[in-house]
Amino acid sequence: MHYRDRMQQLYVLNLLNHYCRQVFSFTSLILVKFPITLLPLLLLPFSFDSQALSATTTNTIQGSAPYLTFNNGKTKVINTEDLLAITLSDGTTITPITNTSATNPIVLPRVGETLADVGMLVPSTTDTIELKALIDAPYYYWGDDDGDGQEVNGVTAMGSLTVNITDKNNRVVGRADTLDIARSPYKVVLSNTNSSLSTQYGVPNRSTFNAGTVTYYIIPKSSPAVLYAKPNLRLGGNNEPGFNGWKFAGPANIWQPNRGFLPQSIIPTSYNLNFPTTGANGLYFDLDISEGTQLTWPSITHEGITAIMTPNANGTRVRVLLTGPVATNDQIKEANPARIYTPALPKTFELVGYDSSGAAVIKYGFVLQKWFVSRGERSATNIETENWCASLGYRLPQAKDLTNVVCSGANETMFCRSLVGATPASSGHHYQRQIGAGFFSEWGDIIHYKGAGIANAWFWTSDPYGGWRFRIDSTAGSADGDYPYNHNNGLCIYP
Repeated sequence: MHYRDRMQQLYVLNLLNHYCRQVFSFTSLILVKFPITLLPLLLLPFSFDSQALSATTTNTIQGSAPYLTFNNGKTKVINTEDLLAITLSDGTTITPITNTSATNPIVLPRVGETLADVGMLVPSTTDTIELKALIDAPYYYWGDDDGDGQEVNGVTAMGSLTVNITDKNNRVVGRADTLDIARSPYKVVLSNTNSSLSTQYGVPNRSTFNAGTVTYYIIPKSSPAVLYAKPNLRLGGNNEPGFNGWKFAGPANIWQPNRGFLPQSIIPTSYNLNFPTTGANGLYFDLDISEGTQLTWPSITHEGITAIMTPNANGTRVRVLLTGPVATNDQIKEANPARIYTPALPKTFELVGYDSSGAAVIKYGFVLQKWFVSRGERSATNIETENWCASLGYRLPQAKDLTNVVCSGANETMFCRSLVGATPASSGHHYQRQIGAGFFSEWGDIIHYKGAGIANAWFWTSDPYGGWRFRIDSTAGSADGDYPYNHNNGLCIYP
């Protein structure tokens, strides 16, 4: 029993004792004035000692146990089920017992919410915390309805809580990160060690929590979003016709052979993770949208490069056409053409779909880092091509600017040894569809972009191979060496 509770009880008993003594004095006073026949009424059995004894031997007062809370007592955590529960912004509480999210993912109540809006005892600023830290400043995540534990060192806690969050591709996600429907469901794993919360006084004065783990699957509230950025898909799978054993497909969290590149970020500061990072006049890709909705997509221009937006009739797809610096037909024929515009790159492009009220509904961003100019069907020697690029103000690309091919070790051939292209590297003597791993690795079989004016051919690089120069195949991104005075096609790059 708490000390102050016992003092209050003694005070009450003293009052009762005082009252009884007053009654006794009053009885003595009037006794002489009563007729003797009424004396039996005043001599009824009455024991002050027995009354006092009865008061001091009542049962110990039963209060309530201390509890943990992250919302000022609205939710009281007194067992493991409560400890590992989550609360949504609409007040819905889900516990390990009521959790069915493995087959029916939890949908956040409001558009734009993050996992920081999901209430749990682990503060949103950390992934793991000792319960002792929770009961101290700045959190004070505990309470006791009896008022116990308020004295200095009156409450103690043991154990810890941990939360781990990943997306469907097993990438780590922060509590405050913007959620992407294409990366959901998000896996939220809450766990605790054997834990307890105790006050110095009170009955009961302790809540215990057995070690436990629970997994919640959560998706953001549905709203239109970009599901895929889709360039040409040919030679984007594995074992394609004519290329048995060749693995063109990139990692599943980057590339889907039948859909294209997955958005890697919807956060403006990391748009550089998205496709494309390279571009050329006449290339295009499609944005596949999760929900058909009629939006206005204005074109956007930076540094002489324009992304022209054309949505389809039902709003489920938007064609993005890149236009920018390009060699004219006359310049293609000339050995030393006049300079063309050299864009200041990298440059961020944010594509925005607006509804009828002018509100931004969908955003997709990418960062162009390299711009390519083609010499079309015209072929030339290595030095002639290098000079042609320099006249434009551009340069001859290296192998890593074009492909992530690997021709070393088991992938060596007589015409290609010790060459490693861009990273992330391919698994073989061909490109693999990756973002930021070269022009052909991103855009695929280039011949399928009608209007781009880029030949289906071998293209010179500036990389030496003994007395030769490496060249790259535009179809599969393969590499081999060739005599520099032979003719191959030309692509120029800036910067």
